[in-house]
Amino acid sequence: MRNLKSIIGIAFIGLLAGACNNNEEIVLEPVALKSVINIHAPLTTDYSVNPPSESGDFTKFSLRLGTVVSNDLWDIAFRGTSIIVNGGSEIGLTDEPMRTGNGALALETGTFGSIVEAPMSTAFKQDATDTYALTKGSGNGWYTYNRQTNQISPIAGKVIVVKTNDGHYAKIEIISYYKDNDASKAENGRYYSFNYVYNPNTGDNKLE
Repeated sequence: MRNLKSIIGIAFIGLLAGACNNNEEIVLEPVALKSVINIHAPLTTDYSVNPPSESGDFTKFSLRLGTVVSNDLWDIAFRGTSIIVNGGSEIGLTDEPMRTGNGALALETGTFGSIVEAPMSTAFKQDATDTYALTKGSGNGWYTYNRQTNQISPIAGKVIVVKTNDGHYAKIEIISYYKDNDASKAENGRYYSFNYVYNPNTGDNKLE
């Protein structure tokens, strides 16, 4: 009987050790804060038609890699003031890239530091026919347009939270729409600089 108890005790200890080992194997990678400067987002506008038409390739960006990409592994893409996401379906734009991922985004109100986790799934939107996930227009999404100065300014307290094409979360704070943050020259427009936090752990919505 004593031997049986000993065997049971050893087996129990082994199970506990195994459980501890399993827990130790689940180690989350730290979220990463990154800065991006002067991502060019050129746009061609034809004013000979009404309404004016826009064309030109979107600049596709991977939040995981932290760089512009030319393949389908992009998360967001820029053209002029338009920002699209790699999820949903094509809006119906000229030179628009295909959506090959399941990305989505949400526009949250708060300081960059106060957004500590991604919102509920119902807050996220994807692009669709004639519909941007991130609404266009002055005061509607991430920017305002000053008609007197013809300048684009990011709206303070607006943070873009992205669910990436492969199920990770990130938050973005757009700093400037002008090359080297210099809005004094019109040709400096359409250059994005932004800070973002990327969570490398699939499905984990923590953003701090």
